[in-house]
Amino acid sequence: MATRKPSEFQLIERFTSAFRLEGRGVVAGPGDDCALTRPKAGHLLVSKVDQVVEGVHFTAAFRPEEIGHKALAVSLSDLAAAGAVPRWFLVAISLRDGIGAGFVERIARGMSRLADQSGVTLVGGNFTGGAQLSIAVTALGEVKPKEALRRSGARPGDRLLVSGVLGEAALGVAKLAGGRPRRLGRSVLAQLVPVPRVALGQVVGRHASAAVDLSDGLLADLGHLCARSGVGATIDRAALPLGPEVAALGPEGALLGLTGGEDYELLLAVPPRQVASLRRAAARVGETLTEIGMLDERPGIRVLDASGRPMALPGSAGWEHFR
Repeated sequence: MATRKPSEFQLIERFTSAFRLEGRGVVAGPGDDCALTRPKAGHLLVSKVDQVVEGVHFTAAFRPEEIGHKALAVSLSDLAAAGAVPRWFLVAISLRDGIGAGFVERIARGMSRLADQSGVTLVGGNFTGGAQLSIAVTALGEVKPKEALRRSGARPGDRLLVSGVLGEAALGVAKLAGGRPRRLGRSVLAQLVPVPRVALGQVVGRHASAAVDLSDGLLADLGHLCARSGVGATIDRAALPLGPEVAALGPEGALLGLTGGEDYELLLAVPPRQVASLRRAAARVGETLTEIGMLDERPGIRVLDASGRPMALPGSAGWEHFR
């Protein structure tokens, strides 16, 4: 006898049971037509929606818990780049045939662990059917107006600082292409369970002038920031903080650091007088920042090699969804 598929409302109940649904500022959460939340007085509400899609952002090599983690992580990373404190999130899941309630519960477990670590509360969502599994997360946060970061605030002379290491997630994609390896190294874990810089995001707004999260690759995302701010940039390739496995690849690793997507690190434009204080603030929340270049008035992005000469840059500077 065929197993009866759970109804939408049964799925919602089983999914939400993995979460703590009470949180600061939550007036009404799952169970009502709309979530009601109360931001802190004197704060801006920061909103971000992002989506992970089967075959694009994750494959069969991902466990359900890792899919749930990644779906929430990508939106939290954008809140961090805005300098926001994450508060609430909503989830819309499209399920293809063959995915049962147990798989959905495991997605919820992975997502709920990251939610607890980040202090963010589930307040609503939706289930529907579709041709493939996809998860859209809308994350909501708060920020003081003077600490809100945008891509358009950078100025010539600002230093460029980046959190963490670069290139590991892109290398992880290559290592997962043949299936899930028995031993998971740093690069594979960077792809399976990316770490959004939530704590760092809550201190950068006091020091930086602009920020962007590195989802499409360093060159691509720096290009977005430069375009919005009307500036150019010069990068020192030797200064790039590459992961150990990436650095071991030599020039190919440097290219991954420049163009590989899904690092979910923060790239910050920082006035020179604020660099030291930002480094101290980052250290207090357990994060390290590396200075990789500076902004200037000359249009475009230049990457200098060890001799100080401009490098030839690839025609494809990073991930673009519709290329």
